[in-house]
Amino acid sequence: MSDAGLPMIGWIMDPDVNRVMRALLADAGVAARYVGGAVRDTVRGAVRYGVSVDVDIATTATPEKVIELLNAAGIKAVPTGIDHGTVTAVSNHRPVEITTLRHDVSTDGRRAEVAYTTDWMADAARRDFTMNAIYADADGALYDPLGGVADAKAGLVRFVGDPDARIQEDYLRILRFFRFFAWCGRGEMDRDGLRACTRHIDGLAKLSPERIAKELLKLICAENPMPAIRQMAACGVLNAVLPEAVNLERLNALAEIDAMTFFDPDPMVRLAAILPDDGAIAHKVAMRLRLSNAQRERLVAMLSAKLPVFCYMSVREMRRTAYRLTPPVMRDVAMLRWAGDVKRNYNAVQWRALLPMIESWKPPKLPLDGHHVRLAGVADGPKIGEVLREVEEWWIDTDFTTDEYSLIERMKAIVQATVL
Repeated sequence: MSDAGLPMIGWIMDPDVNRVMRALLADAGVAARYVGGAVRDTVRGAVRYGVSVDVDIATTATPEKVIELLNAAGIKAVPTGIDHGTVTAVSNHRPVEITTLRHDVSTDGRRAEVAYTTDWMADAARRDFTMNAIYADADGALYDPLGGVADAKAGLVRFVGDPDARIQEDYLRILRFFRFFAWCGRGEMDRDGLRACTRHIDGLAKLSPERIAKELLKLICAENPMPAIRQMAACGVLNAVLPEAVNLERLNALAEIDAMTFFDPDPMVRLAAILPDDGAIAHKVAMRLRLSNAQRERLVAMLSAKLPVFCYMSVREMRRTAYRLTPPVMRDVAMLRWAGDVKRNYNAVQWRALLPMIESWKPPKLPLDGHHVRLAGVADGPKIGEVLREVEEWWIDTDFTTDEYSLIERMKAIVQATVL
């Protein structure tokens, strides 16, 4: 047991969290402690009070017993991962994940076969990093069997026990090592862990693309992911999972912009920042990582855009470009151009002003359609589309005039010149 304890404020005093913990402890034969990110980040001083955080509980009760105790307390129990010992309690819409203590029976580098236990040390020993093996009881007293408190406070991401053994249990832990350093680390990376990750790079090929993508997107959304990213590049891990990552400095610039402007990191823009400006490559990456259709289309759109986007654009230039790209795509492209601007700090005010202009503008709809073209004497067929496209170009150049008479006269002139 650690002498230190968690401050009794924030999530640990949340009535809905307390209700779940009390339900488990209502049985004198059950032990339960908080564990995971909420405990780790509170120890690190990284939890903002008043902000909701995910809360996890470890318990000696079996999943069936957990459900029984929750039901007795009138708390909804959802068997979200019951095959792995996890039940989610939902108290007044507040989810709390509860997992039975486990130890590994066998592993294959991707998944583990586990058995339930009542041994807290055994549960701690199967976890990935020492800072994730810190437990806190209902009163905030800490149980720290592996020195995770000191590591968390020092920003030392250290594997539990033998790094090689931990990685061979699940090769995703290589990426998690870098991700946790990006979010929680300070100073130099743990050398033993770094060497072990390098030795087992080939194991990354055993992982599903979805798991790799999830870790990458979390990693690059750290406030400053660059120390971890540069270490990944130096030891070959980055090339193993994202060989197209050639724009490290643009990602660095984007992270600096996000920090300076207090923007929330956008995982897709950050992924785009590290890739070349090539729509074909973006499509290849999205397909390999099995990103969603929406993610793939967004990534391809921003890395395919060739229209100029610059910080001193006039309102008229902005509207013309936003109409052709759509405002959401132009906003993404503007962030990439800002990150690539060699004078980005000098031009920051102009870039910052451009973004809300893009976001607030609603593209108008061309007031004419095929019906109007037919009335001008054009028969059904491809010529209708050709006329509309020429009218649209003229309409864009007029800054989207609303004068329908001028539009119709322009359409008639185009029809006379190109069709009749």
